[in-house]
Amino acid sequence: MAGAASALFLLDIKGRVLVWRDYRGDVSASQAERFFTKLIEKEGDSQSNDPVAYDNGVTYMFVQHSNVYLMIASRQNCNAASLLFFLHRVVDVFKHYFEELEEESLRDNFVVVYELLDEMMDFGYPQYTEANILSEFIKTDAYRMEVTQRPPMAVTNAVSWRSEGIQYKKNEVFLDVIENVNILVNSNGQIVRSDVVGALKMRTYLTGMPECKLGLNDRVLLEAQGRATKGKAIDLEDIKFHQCVRLARFENDRTISFIPPDGAFDLMTYRLSTQVKPLIWVEAQIERHSRSRVEMLVKARSQFKERSTATNVEIELPVPTDASNPTVRTSLGSAAYAPEKDALVWKIKSFPGNKEYMLRAEFHLPSITAEEATPERKAPIRVKFEIPYFTVSGIQVRYLKIIEKSGYQALPWVRYITMAGEYELRLV
Repeated sequence: MAGAASALFLLDIKGRVLVWRDYRGDVSASQAERFFTKLIEKEGDSQSNDPVAYDNGVTYMFVQHSNVYLMIASRQNCNAASLLFFLHRVVDVFKHYFEELEEESLRDNFVVVYELLDEMMDFGYPQYTEANILSEFIKTDAYRMEVTQRPPMAVTNAVSWRSEGIQYKKNEVFLDVIENVNILVNSNGQIVRSDVVGALKMRTYLTGMPECKLGLNDRVLLEAQGRATKGKAIDLEDIKFHQCVRLARFENDRTISFIPPDGAFDLMTYRLSTQVKPLIWVEAQIERHSRSRVEMLVKARSQFKERSTATNVEIELPVPTDASNPTVRTSLGSAAYAPEKDALVWKIKSFPGNKEYMLRAEFHLPSITAEEATPERKAPIRVKFEIPYFTVSGIQVRYLKIIEKSGYQALPWVRYITMAGEYELRLV
C-alpha cells in the first residue's frame, strides 16, 4: 500500500493555520510554517506551479482554492497523485456543505470540518469522498451537526458511492453520449488542430443495488469476440472511468460493468485525436470601400449528411471596433450586431445537412481616423452548434443491461449529441 498522509492543514492566504488534523503523530503544526516558507521561495521560480514540495524528510502536497490552501504533509513515500486527487475531493465536499470553500466558511463551521476530515481520512488513508454519502450521516443545521444513530450501509459496504434501500416506483436510466468537437482552421483553410472529447453522462433512478453492463462498438472488444468490424468499430483514447466501473473486468474483456451511483454522474470520458472534417464550414470575404464602408459576404455550409440537422447554430463574425449602422441580409436565420463583442452574431435555429446559406452585411466606418490608429483586431470566426442523434466518432451503445436481484424491468434511454467545443476559423 502507498505511504499515507501524516496530517492535513487548511491555511489562509498568509499561511496561518485555520484547521489542521493530525493522523499519524509524526509531524507538528510547525510543518505548516515550513511549507509556507517553501511556497514563498518557489514564487517566481520556473517550477512555482508544482503542487509538490520536499523539505527535510517531509513531502508537502497542496492545492489552492479561493483564499485557502489545502495541504497534506507526509513523512512516507506516498502516492502524490492520489493525495492531490483527495484534496480536490475535499474541496468538492466542503462546497457541498458550505456552498463555497473560503476562509470565512471554514471559521463558521470548524466543528463540521473536523467531523468531515475524520470521516474522509483514517490514519492517513483516504476513505469516503462522496458528498451525497457523507451527508447521510453528517448533517448540518446552521452551525450544529447531527449524527444519525446508525451509519448508512454505503459506509460499511464496499460500494461507497451508493446507499442501500433506494426505492423508485419507475426504474429508468438515461444515458447521453455527448461529443465536443474542437477545431482550429488557419486563414489558408488548413486544419491546424482537431480532436473530439466525449463523455457518457448518466442519470440513474433505480431501486436496490443494480448491476449494469454497457457494451460499445469498441474495436478491441469486437475483434476479441471474432466479430467483423466493417469500419463501424472505434478506437478510443484517454479513457477515464467513474470509480464505480470495475477496471479489472474492463482490462480483461473490455466489458463496462458497474453498480451506478444514484442520480447524475459521468460514467466515462474519452478522446479521439483523428482528423475531423469541419461540420460547419464558414468562408468570409471582406471588402473595404475607401475608409467609410466595409462589406462582408459570408457563406456557411453544413458538411454532414442530409438526414442530420444542426440546431441552435451561432456564427460569431468579428467586425472593426469602430463599425456602426450595420445593414444585414441573410438567406436563413437572423443576424444582430453585438458591439460589446465587436461582432456580428448570425443565428440559425435549424441548419440541415449538406446545405449552404449566405449573409451579406455592410458597416459604416468613421470618416475621421486617429493619427495613431490602433492595429486591427485579428479575432477568428467562432461557431457554436448542436447536432442531435449524431456522433463524429461513430460511437454506438450496443447494449445497456440492468440486472437487480428483485428482477424488475428498467427502461434505458440513450441519446447522442455532438456539440461545438473550441471551434474557430481564422480570417488572417
